[in-house]
Formats: sequence, structure tokens, C-alpha cells
Amino acid sequence: MSILLFGVSHRSAPVSVLEQLSIDESEQVKIVDKVLESPLVTEAMVLSTCNRVEVYAVVEAFHGGLSVIGQVLSEHSGMSMGDLTRHAYVRYSEAAVEHLFAVASGLDSAVIGEQQVLGQVRRSYAAAEANRSVGRVLHELAQRALSVGKRVHSETGIDAAGASVVSVALGIAERHLGGLEAKTAVVVGAGAMGALSSAHLTRAGIGRIRVLNRSLPRAQRLAGKVRGAGVPAEVMRLDRLAEALSDADVVVSCTGAVSPVVSLADVHHALAQARRDEETQPLVICDLGMPRDVDPAVAGLPGVWVVDVDRVQHEPSAHATAADVDAARHIVAAEVAAYLVGQRMAEVTPTVTALRQRAAEVVEAELLRLENRLPGLERAEREEVARTVRRVVDKLLHAPTVRIKQLASAPGGDSYAEALRELFELDQTAINSVAAVATAGELPAVSSGFDAGMHPGDLPHDRNPFGE
Repeated sequence: MSILLFGVSHRSAPVSVLEQLSIDESEQVKIVDKVLESPLVTEAMVLSTCNRVEVYAVVEAFHGGLSVIGQVLSEHSGMSMGDLTRHAYVRYSEAAVEHLFAVASGLDSAVIGEQQVLGQVRRSYAAAEANRSVGRVLHELAQRALSVGKRVHSETGIDAAGASVVSVALGIAERHLGGLEAKTAVVVGAGAMGALSSAHLTRAGIGRIRVLNRSLPRAQRLAGKVRGAGVPAEVMRLDRLAEALSDADVVVSCTGAVSPVVSLADVHHALAQARRDEETQPLVICDLGMPRDVDPAVAGLPGVWVVDVDRVQHEPSAHATAADVDAARHIVAAEVAAYLVGQRMAEVTPTVTALRQRAAEVVEAELLRLENRLPGLERAEREEVARTVRRVVDKLLHAPTVRIKQLASAPGGDSYAEALRELFELDQTAINSVAAVATAGELPAVSSGFDAGMHPGDLPHDRNPFGE
């Protein structure tokens, strides 16, 4: 097992560090390609969300692979290696497997049990597969992680509250405003998070929604779905943000932009223009972007409440019950053990197959020699001899090959494959050829549809009526 994880998340670093490391979809390919330039890395995948940046790689050497990934992320973020490693965590082999399974299950999220991360894992894998940067190891790891995440959500109550970063943030806003009924909301960003925010606002009885986005057609599509759900909605350009904020009660910003979209000047101008009573007309701004969408100075304005990801993860509703978390962890532990057994057995299989092929070649060579030495044997006699020889060889090989697979499934089992190679003088080239043939048909295309939590809106406890 040579899987290496290098990551930084909300658990190891402040938001400012996560902002520096933030990787959008277009940059993921560049990061992976840069990592793969090293001969020490054979497969790579980037998982980047609002709460984490993680690189999963298959490496030839632990320290060499770690250095390569760290250097690439250091160059991308502009951080020194010292500053980067101060906030990073590293997992190798079994620990890397366990971590990804926990992430896909929502156990490592800011909102424990949230379902969106499952779709984010799948999209990250799909992007890496499209870029041909994953092989057998990461393919099997990612597919199993998706399966584990889906199992945890279906077999435990870890997501019973339907919590997500969006729902928790808007729950805080609702408390500050005394409810969202008949209020005015501004949604900045018309992507998946914007659609999910609009869905929550609609269910909460919001009076009207303004949608702002760099791409007007996308904003218009979202606004159309909002109107279809019975809530008045209009589209405005981003350069009219101050105007949109002038009579807003709640703002949700989730654009994924690399610099703040909601500036201090915009909010200050909007408040002054509306002559709001800060006591009776507070403005709640939910900053769900990574990097942050809202200028930090906005939080200092009177009458303005800023709810960011840090605030969300400290909210009681962001935490699942201890019993559900324990149940999820037991599933993850069992799945990790089963996955590792399967991987160890898979590693010895090409060696066993090569041994049987070698035995078959020896049998055929000896039968040919027998035919040359005894050309007068009748056909029936030759066939009976051939069957007898093959049965003898099969019986001799059956017990050791079955037993070696059993032994290989235990920790440290990879040493048995090496012993088999030595005992029977098997050619490593032949073993690699067997493994290559076995792997050739194992990478099915990723479907674009939902089959393992692809999109948070399709999940039962966080349903998005707009279908984004």
C-alpha cells in the first residue's frame, strides 16, 4: 500500500490559511499534472472544498512523494514549506484510507454528517479520472470511499437533522432576524451552494430573493426556479450589489471567487442609503465562500452580523449525536479492514496466477517431450496421460495457493507474495504483465448522474426543490 495523503483542513488551519491554499476546479488539473511530473508519483487526485485541500497520491517512496506534493502546494499558495507544514497533516497507507472513508462519511466535516462532501469526493474523482491521473489504486480507493459514505448515510442517523453549512448558517440568521418569513434575501452566486441556499430560504417562507451572479444566464435560471416555487425573484448584476443590499435582511454569498465580492464600501453604502435602524433592521450576511466572499471589515459595522464557516462549525446544530457518530465510525472501521484485506489479496493474486501459468507451461513442455519420445502412443492414451499430469499439478498447487491467499489477507501479508516469487523463481516481468491485464478493464467511465451522493440536493434530508 503506497497511498499518501497531504492535507490542510478546518481542523488544522485557520480560514486565512485555507484561503491561501484554495484550489478551484481549473487549478486542480494543474496541481495534479505538476505532482505527476515527478517519477516518484504515479497517481494523484485533489479534493478541494470550502473546508479542506487534500492531495491523494500513489507514491514510490514516502519521503520523496511528501516532498513533491508539499513543494507543489507551497508554490501554488505562496506559503513557505515551514508555514505550510505547520498547518498540514499527513496520512500514509492504511491511515490515508481511513481518513478518506471518514471524509466521505461526513465525519470530518465542519457540520458532522453533512452530505455535500460525498458529492465533492465524487466530483474530485471524476475530474482526476477525466485527466487520466488515477490508476487502479486510486480508482478502487475512491469508489470504495463513495460506497462507504453512502452506507453511513443510509444505515445511521448521522444526517437525521439534515444539517449542512447552508442550513446551519441560515438557522443562525433566522434567530437573529426573528424568522425569515416575508423577509428579503440576496443570494450572491448561482452555483450549487446558491441553489441550495435559495431552496432553504424558500422553505423558510422568505418574501423575495435577488440573485446576483457573474453569469446572468445562470442567475436567470436559478431565479426562474425560485419563481416556480412561488417566491418572487429578480436578477441583478454584481455591480449593483450595493443597491441589492439596501433593503436586504439576509445575504448568502458563495461564489468561489479568489477575492472578496462583498466589500466594506458596498455594505456601508447600502446601509447609509437605506437609513436602516440597526436595532430593528439588522443585516445578516452568511459568508460561505472559500476564499471568503465578504471583506472581514464588514463584521465591524453596526447592525451587521457576519456568519462564516468558523461560526457554523461551533453551532450546536452542526454536531450529530454521539451514538450516531459512534455507529458511523464502526462502519468506517469495518470497511477499512475489509478494503485492506481485499487489497492485500489483490496484490498476491498476480503472483499466484503467474505461478499457475508457469506450471501450465511446464506441463505442456513435458507432454510435448513425451510425445516426441513415444510417438506411437494412441490418442486416447496421450489424452489420459495429459489429464493425469494436469490433475497432479493442480492438486499440488491447490492447497498452497489457497493458503497463501488466506495468509496474504492478514497484516504484513504482502511478504508471502515475495516468498512465492523466490521459491518458484517467478519472473517479475511476467507477474507485472498479469497485473496489467487484470487492471485493463477495471476503470469504468464515471457517470454524470447521481449514484453515490453526487449532489446534496438529491439527498433525502437536504432536498433541493430546484434540482441544481
